[in-house]
Amino acid sequence: MGITGAEMLVRCLEELGVDLVFGYPGGNILPVYDALIGSNIRHVLVRQEQGAVHAASGYARVTGKAGVCLATSGPGATNLVTGIATAYMDSIPLVVFTGQVPTIMVGTDAFQEVDITGITIPITKHNYLVKDVDELPRVIKEAFHIATTGRTGPVVVDLPKDVSSAVCKAKPPQEVELRGYKPNYQGHPTQIRNLARLIQEARRPVIYAGGGVIRSGASDLLRTLAERVKAPVTTTLMGIGGFPEDHPLSLGMLGMHGTPYANLAVQECDVLIGLGVRFDDRVTAAVEHFAPRAKVVHVDIDPAEIGKNVLVDLPIVGDLRLVLTDLLELVEEKDHQEWLDTVYAWRRERPLAYGSPDVLRPQYVLAKLGELTRHRAIITTDVGQHQMWTAQHYGFVRPGSFLTSGGLGTMGYGFPAALGAQLGAPDTLVIAVTGDGSFQMHMAEMATAVQEGLPVKILLFNNNSLGMVRQLQHFFCNRRYTAVDMVNPDFMKLAECYGAAGLRIQQPAEVEPVLTEAINNGRLTIIECIISDTELVYPVVPGTKGLHEMIEYTEEN
Repeated sequence: MGITGAEMLVRCLEELGVDLVFGYPGGNILPVYDALIGSNIRHVLVRQEQGAVHAASGYARVTGKAGVCLATSGPGATNLVTGIATAYMDSIPLVVFTGQVPTIMVGTDAFQEVDITGITIPITKHNYLVKDVDELPRVIKEAFHIATTGRTGPVVVDLPKDVSSAVCKAKPPQEVELRGYKPNYQGHPTQIRNLARLIQEARRPVIYAGGGVIRSGASDLLRTLAERVKAPVTTTLMGIGGFPEDHPLSLGMLGMHGTPYANLAVQECDVLIGLGVRFDDRVTAAVEHFAPRAKVVHVDIDPAEIGKNVLVDLPIVGDLRLVLTDLLELVEEKDHQEWLDTVYAWRRERPLAYGSPDVLRPQYVLAKLGELTRHRAIITTDVGQHQMWTAQHYGFVRPGSFLTSGGLGTMGYGFPAALGAQLGAPDTLVIAVTGDGSFQMHMAEMATAVQEGLPVKILLFNNNSLGMVRQLQHFFCNRRYTAVDMVNPDFMKLAECYGAAGLRIQQPAEVEPVLTEAINNGRLTIIECIISDTELVYPVVPGTKGLHEMIEYTEEN
């Protein structure tokens, strides 16, 4: 006598330590929802399937576990695609279960049928269409193993309705053994010795740290390395928080909207040590001009990333925590005071500037928010100008405190991710920083927040515009603005109708008292900041230029 495939799925999830799933039910996933009744797994009902994936992503990034979500077949499955791609680009471990039409109907264009495994091949680490119920226990175990090992990422498991309903007699395997999938964790000893020698010989080193530092739990080792060899540290967008930005060696973020001194340091360094990074275009700008004087080191767990975008002089494949542990046994203390003096002079002379404090500036709001919360809050963002202002001005000091969509740049990510983060860290202050454009993509998830009792704070910058698109038109379309002006709802009334608090900031003097009230009120809260649509993110590096060819803020521009 066995149990159904759906019951086996729930049992496997419980054995794997899953206690929370995000989802939206429908006909072909109903056997799984039926099996959830009476289980120890909490289900969070979102208002659209994309919200489930983003929420699972936020949960995964806060807890370190794989996020799990459920959706039905057809449109339910396709609504997940953007969120899956977001997780894939940012290496977030997810296991996504989708319902499917019965196996006999697969390929017939049945009602609510879509080939979700075919659709998601390019945006998953792996995916499965389960055709035999007795394969299900093995598939589930493999899916979690693949999602959470090596370079982590999303895995999709497609479940035909008859498979979910059939009797399963198989048991989950004790161990997972996948031929051809053997992530390499230990860095090559000779290459690590070569890196130690290169560091000892360097006169102008820079450490360039990415999201891999946070994913591998190597932030403490990064700090030890930087302090030992006196090397300044710059981060990618995804690496923010991996090195404390109040540290004297911190240069902040690198790239298109990076700090001037980080960009200049990379252009002038003689050794660039890339740790858990992708050397993506938003960091390098024109690759032919990137770090022209440097020997480039790249340490990453994914061998496919090494040499993909930038030629590398010293490659090391391995888990950053293990590689840095081995490296620190070989590296001696160094003093690069002359180099640091140069970098510090750039920092004094070319700071992040943003204009008069007499009007409400988003940069000021975010700097003040950082003063009030940076040691205790988790910040999520959507995508746009507010994302860059947050990255530049909040001042992150803890790994895992900044959750954003980096690789795909997904508008609508921030608020659902905040809900997942709040569920993963229920006693932590969670703040979603968003814009009027991004927020309206998933503002219906306010109902999810109310239903689940989540006191997330929504810091909403309202300029009645798609600000980043408008900025691109400003710089690269000769200020010809089209399709960027927005007529928005009254966000204060929106908060009221959802049973949330609504607060508005229009003047600089209101910033600190309103933020303080929102932080301490224990409620779901929208904090609306009214800003000008002419506000721009500086600096800007045009894509055809080198990092040293930045457009910086001046009073004239």
